[in-house]
Amino acid sequence: MSLMLPIVVFPLHDPEGLIFPHLETILPALRQAFAQAVVGVTPITLQQRPNQIQALNQDSFFRVIGTPQAPVGAQFSYLYTQAALLNAPQQLLHLCFIDRLAFILQSQHWAQFLQDIQQTSPQDTPMLFVRSKAAWQSHPQNYYAIEQFATQAGQFLFGQSLDFTWCHLAVQASQLAEIMPGVTAQDLSMLAEMVLYLNEVIKVKEVDWLEWEDPFLLSRDVPDLKSERENSVVETRKRLAYIIPTLQALLRYSQNKT
Repeated sequence: MSLMLPIVVFPLHDPEGLIFPHLETILPALRQAFAQAVVGVTPITLQQRPNQIQALNQDSFFRVIGTPQAPVGAQFSYLYTQAALLNAPQQLLHLCFIDRLAFILQSQHWAQFLQDIQQTSPQDTPMLFVRSKAAWQSHPQNYYAIEQFATQAGQFLFGQSLDFTWCHLAVQASQLAEIMPGVTAQDLSMLAEMVLYLNEVIKVKEVDWLEWEDPFLLSRDVPDLKSERENSVVETRKRLAYIIPTLQALLRYSQNKT
């Protein structure tokens, strides 16, 4: 186990200000688990929430990075590249998403999450934390079925069962710096590209704490929201919109390897 606390890295797109109160609530837990938070703030969030961003800048725990006006995948790539360059090569980075963190650290999962973070050392990386069976059961069925298209394609193409639409990845700064120049997708398929470039060395750990976060964040009844999303053509189209380019990324990678 490393004596050096890891650093958490996440994008922050919150022009409506819905996430900032959660961030304030979970800040003590974040300070307990991480040495610093590297936060990629989108231009519209910076424009709409200047006071909250100023508060982050005044707190030494946060390293605020303004991401460019660009598609979401390019914003993520910029954030991850900067996070890798700003830290020592052996520094352990946890790439994740603030909405997931907000739920995890205010739920029954917080203790297990902190234990898993503390028990992950640089030598364990790259470590892909993936949704367990229990975590997936909390999600709408169409989410699971559509994202499994990519997992199953990866199994057929590479003989590995991986989550290409991941929610949490632990890497050393040097590992991240090595792969990011090759990540070129401008959309969310860049998440798959990252996994593909790490696939020969990546480790996988199933966790329950990647349970579906939306009911908590939206203050909705779980069965009602789950049923609503499962019967929503809009939601299904939304998931297909990132899974189709993800499948194309897997196909390109497979063709280039042969």
